[in-house]
Amino acid sequence: MQRILVVQVAALGHRFLVDNNDGLSLAGLQFKSLQSIFPAVTCSVQSTMRTAALPSEHGMVGNGFYHRDLSKPMFWEQSSQLCQGERIWDSFRKSRKRVGQLFIQQSLGTDTDILVSPAPIHKHHGGMIQDCYSRPSGLYSKIVKKIGRPFKLGWYWGPVASVKSSQWIVDATVEVMQSESPDLLFTYLPHLDYELQRSGPDSEESGRAFAQLKLLLNKLLDEARDVGYKILVYSDYAISNVSRPVFPNRLLRRAGLFQTRQIRKMQYPDFYSSRAFAVVDHQIAHIVINDPSAIDAVRELFSATEGIAEVLGDDEKKQCGIDHPRSGDLVIVSDSDAWFAYPWWEEKSEAPEYATHIDIHNKPGYDPCELFFGFPPPFAVSTDATKIHGSHGRIGAGTDTVWAMDSDLGMSGEPADLRELAAALRELLSKQGLDKK
Repeated sequence: MQRILVVQVAALGHRFLVDNNDGLSLAGLQFKSLQSIFPAVTCSVQSTMRTAALPSEHGMVGNGFYHRDLSKPMFWEQSSQLCQGERIWDSFRKSRKRVGQLFIQQSLGTDTDILVSPAPIHKHHGGMIQDCYSRPSGLYSKIVKKIGRPFKLGWYWGPVASVKSSQWIVDATVEVMQSESPDLLFTYLPHLDYELQRSGPDSEESGRAFAQLKLLLNKLLDEARDVGYKILVYSDYAISNVSRPVFPNRLLRRAGLFQTRQIRKMQYPDFYSSRAFAVVDHQIAHIVINDPSAIDAVRELFSATEGIAEVLGDDEKKQCGIDHPRSGDLVIVSDSDAWFAYPWWEEKSEAPEYATHIDIHNKPGYDPCELFFGFPPPFAVSTDATKIHGSHGRIGAGTDTVWAMDSDLGMSGEPADLRELAAALRELLSKQGLDKK
């Protein structure tokens, strides 16, 4: 019975691969074009790959969402319960097959047999104890002892995020394949994404990051084949060159719809009394409207805003597969060369304390400025949105991603998009489960 390694390569778009590679052959695989799902962001894509469903069903409408009962935006939460629906491996595991996930979002509390995911402990007086959650409970310690170094969260996100994250994950994946031998293993290579957001897909820096990816992918797949794994590689989204941020919360605040509360001189969002506000996520934003009478005014405001390509209401959200209770009352999509930034303040003195810190949970949206240092104070992150040169989230012309598999993997069909790819993998796993019985 064959074992399968599924590798997610962040940000490896079809055009980027063609521009930086000699053809579509990479690491012994022949890559093909593939459409992502909407929105083309990490947590939505990973949930679709686990369920073969769209965000309208699995509920991960982005990397985060506004929790209406708590009146709080929630980004990068890790509970597997946030991803709703059956997993593509459910029947596979019922036949006593073992499944593993390494560095997959919304995986804590999952029913898979093997799991490693960053889970630091935040100290009361600042700083953190870096650690990873694992199943079995001692697995992370075993990996660290075997490969000789712990995982550092700074490699994974922030101003020093780099290829070191992918290098550690590759070594950990090899160790898990050798020591735990799961029948199905998902893993994730993130580093290309950082450079493409910082400097754009056409930069020399991104070309160097791709060269590093080639070396790592070759190493990982060679090791996997040596211990008997068949390979499926896919990418989650393509990154586009961007040249301008759009600030939906500033627009809403100027219109008197977004309210703040002053703490000292800082302006913090007041989600309780705001009539409308935006929860941003790369090139999409969920617009939460607490006052239903304001929806037409909000729609008109964004429809007339330069840099916004679409304003999606109920019918359009349904067509896009994002009509879930967690979605915004409206969803806006940027132009291809623009992206959405979360700030609402106009003056630097109004910025909340977390603006200059890496804080992936409290900001009402994704903040790629955390990839850059800012000054002052020392070790702060930047608040300069003009530094960002790459973004993603839209789908359509020029946003195709890629996938490839071993020719003898046995997966049938030619998937047109990521949901179909997940469905084809589910069918293969179900057949293997039946064969076992």
